[in-house]
Amino acid sequence: MNAMAPGLPGAPPHAAFRRPAAPGGPMSGGLAYRSTPSMHSPLDLTLVLLGAAVLGVVAFRMMQLPPMLGYLAVGILIGPHALGLVNDDAQTKYLAEFGVVFLMFSIGLEFSLAKLRSMRRLVFGLGGSQVILTMLSVGAAGWMFGALFDLSWQASVALGGALAMSSTAIVSKMLSERLELSTEHGRNIFSVLLFQDLAVVPLLIVVPALARDPGELPMALTLATVKIVAALTLIFVLGKRVMSRWFHVVAARRSQELFMLNLLLVTLGMAALTERLGLSMALGAFMAGMLISETPYRHQVEEDIKPFRDVLLGLFFVTIGMLLNVRVVLENLWLVLALLVVPVLFKLVLIAALARVFGSRQGVAIRTGLGLAQAGEFGFVLLNQIGGLGLIDPVLNQAVLAAMLLSMLVAPFLIQYSDAIAMRFAANEWLMQSLNMTRIAAQSLQTEKHAIICGFGRSGQNLAHLLEREGISYVALDLDPDRVREAAAAGHTVVYGDAGRREALIAAGIHRAAALIVTYNNTPSALKVLHHVHELEPRLPVIVRTFDDSDLEALQRAGATEVVPEIIEGSLMLASHALVLLGVPMRRVVRGVQQARDARYSLLRGYFHGRDDDDDMVERDAVRLHSVSLDSASTAVGRQLGALGLDHIGVQVTAVRRHGIRAFDPQPDTVLQPGDIVVLRGTPEALEAAEQRMVSG
Repeated sequence: MNAMAPGLPGAPPHAAFRRPAAPGGPMSGGLAYRSTPSMHSPLDLTLVLLGAAVLGVVAFRMMQLPPMLGYLAVGILIGPHALGLVNDDAQTKYLAEFGVVFLMFSIGLEFSLAKLRSMRRLVFGLGGSQVILTMLSVGAAGWMFGALFDLSWQASVALGGALAMSSTAIVSKMLSERLELSTEHGRNIFSVLLFQDLAVVPLLIVVPALARDPGELPMALTLATVKIVAALTLIFVLGKRVMSRWFHVVAARRSQELFMLNLLLVTLGMAALTERLGLSMALGAFMAGMLISETPYRHQVEEDIKPFRDVLLGLFFVTIGMLLNVRVVLENLWLVLALLVVPVLFKLVLIAALARVFGSRQGVAIRTGLGLAQAGEFGFVLLNQIGGLGLIDPVLNQAVLAAMLLSMLVAPFLIQYSDAIAMRFAANEWLMQSLNMTRIAAQSLQTEKHAIICGFGRSGQNLAHLLEREGISYVALDLDPDRVREAAAAGHTVVYGDAGRREALIAAGIHRAAALIVTYNNTPSALKVLHHVHELEPRLPVIVRTFDDSDLEALQRAGATEVVPEIIEGSLMLASHALVLLGVPMRRVVRGVQQARDARYSLLRGYFHGRDDDDDMVERDAVRLHSVSLDSASTAVGRQLGALGLDHIGVQVTAVRRHGIRAFDPQPDTVLQPGDIVVLRGTPEALEAAEQRMVSG
């Protein structure tokens, strides 16, 4: 390899790309798994993979990067080509395969014929054109330059299928965080991703057929088609009738354990069935998901399967990273860079051009291309299959794998700066943005002392109705063009605009407004809005909606006048109705609710957790209440509350109960006595430290 690397003097152009005699042999450095005997017990292997995955995800989340990149990075680090902590043996292979199985099951579960029908033009038009043209283009390039890399047309087409994929995990997360899923380019991107996910199913069948002798290819494809039609007929004719009834029988037993066991049995059983038919396990899992999606238990299944899917899929990405040979990549660095730059630019230009053909303006088309230019999860699945079948040289396989990994590392930055890039290269984008700002300004020009409503969903629309009833004018900003069109046609003062952009707030008349209300539940976006309000109009009252009280202080520090947590407001309404029904005078109920609000929910923050709450990952680390009983041996007895220093460790004393009498908000000079029950509020770690300090010192 060293002597014959591409680009070195005296080396033939394609000397480094001789295909090994058989896949899986000692030279199969691609994605083919070697039969290396494992150096670890199953427990050791699992512990190493889990430990590395946890550290990688923590590190990448601290850098605000997707967890998937953390999995890939630690896989490279612990793999046989770096630290050598784990071999890419059969045990690791099966862990990876189960990750793909559960991913395909989840995609089948989300598959909806109604959704597909409503988006068919973009899904099958834009998405289908992108996948087919990418495969044809890579196939044509392989036909022209195949001799250079010892690449057949079959291998080129299969490689084109892998390169056509984009990262659903990275893109959907980035668009969700940027509130761009409902934008025009967001819908374009989602449609293409949906078709790519569907295209994986036939590609998993076609790629093994391409590995056959060219003379056997028609028969192999025909046989694969017959198998999948037979499997689909068997599953959907018989399975559709049986599945809903069977799940009803299982659910009627009211056992969560039984429901989960049945779910795993159905998923893995269908995967095993398709594998026995000579098809892929992932295809069976996809079909199982489609079957269950037609039952009333779809949403419960989706929640139950998520932990298995996420953990096993994470291990799949770790194993993909393990396969990267950094030495081979460094020796072929120029090839890796070429395979990074050329496919990314090609996909960017192709998708942008197709988006223009399907009616998107230039700026939207560029954003669509930037969002889909990277490689994707299923690209690794297909590349895994291609390498295992020995379709391409292992060195080229390594270069493609490295380029795909790098493109996914670049993806968050392409999406983050997509606005600036679109402004730079779209000649009319500045004009379109200016026209949009002009529309917003035209709506707000005649208004003064109005309310700016950020988000016109259900909460925003309810607020608008109440404002109209009181004769208060408003301007609403929303990013869903369909909702904006229908609401504006009905007479609402709503315009298309991103409340997180400074220019949109100015156009909405922030300098003339009386208040601003953020009606959607998204703390990062709300913080962005508060930042702009603080710069533009720091005295403007801002009300922010949030899910619970976990972000209350952060939003208040950012300048929110009032934060309305949904859960706490719901508990206040529940309590007020209960008190009225129990005979408490309405005036006292209203006064109590108002006092709780005036105290900025301080009496309601935190609650006593039970065993069921420990299953909630969100609540596990949230602020909670905890009661500590003091006896004569407790170190806190005889001492003042203020002297314990509980506030220094993040704990507040909300009440002290003594002889059956409860005192709220006790003073710091309160002396504790034996038999007192002290109610503390704080995070679990802080509460544990406070109890240790009070009871045992």
